Amino acid sequence: QVQLVESGGGLVQPGGSLRLSCVASGIIFSSNTMHWYRQAPGKQRELVAIITSYGSTNYADSGKGRFTISRDNAKNTVYLQMNSLKPEDTAVYYCNAPSYRNSWGQGTQVTVSS
Repeated sequence: QVQLVESGGGLVQPGGSLRLSCVASGIIFSSNTMHWYRQAPGKQRELVAIITSYGSTNYADSGKGRFTISRDNAKNTVYLQMNSLKPEDTAVYYCNAPSYRNSWGQGTQVTVSS
């Protein structure tokens, strides 16, 4: 059974930083590409960042230059470092393994507000 547990969200002022974590179980983590998504109120879930099993990364335009995705295979964990946060980054953030696209965690709320 695939389990994804996100953490690290919170309330932060514009310009601040957060590091999100997602611990995966029930999959061979090191062999899987991992994604970070976010969903703002009233909007569709959108892909934010990708990291392949080889460590190659890609980002949506909204996060380029501000977000960094990384992974620690020894800890079955994928991270999303978010800097220079903006109010429009407010959303629930989720990780996902595309090979198990129907398995989602509870997400972690990020609120950017002064």
